[in-house]
Amino acid sequence: MYFTDRGIEELESRRGEEEVTLAWLADQLRTFVDLNPDFEVPVERLATWLARRRGHSSAPGAAE
Repeated sequence: MYFTDRGIEELESRRGEEEVTLAWLADQLRTFVDLNPDFEVPVERLATWLARRRGHSSAPGAAE
């Protein structure tokens, strides 16, 4: 398990049942970068990765 998995697991356990729009997520990422400019590059990489993914699957752990 990577260290970052703990944050992902917390997000899933606290808010995993919620549905959000990608516009809401983009706004949250912008706010996070405004408050934490040192994370601009990793957030940019994540946003780009999400934007370029082809298709999606609701199956847990599904590979592309």
